[in-house]
Amino acid sequence: MDENRLKHSLAVARKMVEIGKKYNLDSNELEDLFVLGLNHDIGYEYGNNSDHEHIGGEILKRNQYKYWKEVYYHGNINTEYSSLYLKILNKADMQIDKYGNDVGYIKRLEDIKDRYGENSITYKNAEILVSKLRSED
Repeated sequence: MDENRLKHSLAVARKMVEIGKKYNLDSNELEDLFVLGLNHDIGYEYGNNSDHEHIGGEILKRNQYKYWKEVYYHGNINTEYSSLYLKILNKADMQIDKYGNDVGYIKRLEDIKDRYGENSITYKNAEILVSKLRSED
């Protein structure tokens, strides 16, 4: 993973802990969130934007990582799988830009639009995901 992806992953891990505290999670759960955030984009080392979550999830599954499904399904708007950790991961991921800055949902969407284009599947899915996350708040 490149340096920016590592900064993004570290910032997502920290944001997940921040969000987890709002859910009154205990210290072990907050540690689990941090580790999950660090690993959520591991698939970029072996894939690309269109399949990184599945590649990462499969790698973590083979290694018997407890939260591999959260990695596998993060960012997916068409999944029946759900968990509190997946929700927290998606919330954090959609607020941290590619440089590791906490920019909130609006600026994160602008970042995705600038990189992939307004008519891209990536951007359209991100819009839907953010709308869903906001409605759950």
